[in-house]
Amino acid sequence: MSDDRTDGVAELSFSEAMEELESVLRRIEGDEIDVDQLGRELGRAAQLLEVCRKKIRRAEVEVRQIVEQIEEDTADSGAATPEAPEAGSPATEPATPDDQDDIPF
Repeated sequence: MSDDRTDGVAELSFSEAMEELESVLRRIEGDEIDVDQLGRELGRAAQLLEVCRKKIRRAEVEVRQIVEQIEEDTADSGAATPEAPEAGSPATEPATPDDQDDIPF
C-alpha cells in the first residue's frame, strides 16, 4: 500500500474521501472491476477509510475540547457571579430612613 501523501488521499476532505470510497465500493459490488484491479481498488478503499476515520477522530477530539472549555467557562462564571438575593431580603429592598441609623444628624 502506498503512502497517503503520495496519492493525495490525506488532502481530501471528509466528504470527498467518502464519495470516492462509495464509488470504489459501487464498482466492486457491481462487478465493474477486473480481478487485476481489485487489489489496487481495495488498497485505495483502505486508504480512504483510514483518512475518514482520522478525520472523525480529530473532529471528536475537537468537539470534546470545546465542550470541556464551555463547561469550564460556565463553572468559572457561576462561581464568580454571586446569586441574586431573594425577593424581600434587605439587599433588594430600598433603604428607608429607619435603616440609616448610623448617619449622624
